[in-house]
Order: sequence, then C-alpha cells, then structure tokens
Amino acid sequence: MKRRIEVKEAVLEKGRLILKAQPFEDDNLKDIQAKGQMLVDSDQMAFIYIMDLNEDFVYTNLPSEVWPQLKTGLDKQLPIDLSVNGIIVELIDIHDELSYLLENIKDNANYGEAMEKKVVEAFNLND
Repeated sequence: MKRRIEVKEAVLEKGRLILKAQPFEDDNLKDIQAKGQMLVDSDQMAFIYIMDLNEDFVYTNLPSEVWPQLKTGLDKQLPIDLSVNGIIVELIDIHDELSYLLENIKDNANYGEAMEKKVVEAFNLND
C-alpha cells in the first residue's frame, strides 16, 4: 500500500491555496517533489496528487472536504501548495490534471455514481 499524506484543511493565504496536511510519518521530507500527476480514489471520495520522495511514490489525499477550496483555486488559477511537516511544495500542473479528471468524471459511471454525483455538485459541473 502506498504511503499517504492526508490533507486536513485548505486555506487561502496571500493569493495562494495552501493544503495543510496532518503530520507525515517520514520526518525527512526535504527531498519531496511534486510529480504533476493525479488519480481518483472513488472508494475514499478523494483526488490523489502524486508526490515523489526518494524515488518512491507518496499519495497526497485530497478529500471531498477540501473540494470547495480546490474549486476556488482552480477557478481563480491560484498557485496550490502542500504544507506538511513544515515543508511547503507547490503542486505543479494540478490545474490541468484536476480539470482533466473533472471532465472525465462528469457523466462517467466508471468512477461510481456516488463519486460522479459528489464531483458534479462540488465543482458545479451541471451546465
């Protein structure tokens, strides 16, 4: 099972969206890097942003509780950062990746009806 960074809240600060995570098991995050890739976890109702830590993937869990703020960040094209264990990393390509996933999920039963419905509502994809 992949190691996960759990985002607990998202806040707007100085024109950036900061995703604040719970403390992560690995204290040495100085080499963590954003991969610019995302996945969907329908079972957990979350988006996953992939990070690289010493050639190992670490999943950053973006639960539905932070989707309203993600929508704001996407709509306003704000830089989006992850804050974990005192380290801040810009999540490169998150706008493109998230937009692609949103388009894919809308009207697509492959992600599960509950996930599709929640995404459409949270990101206002009804039009």
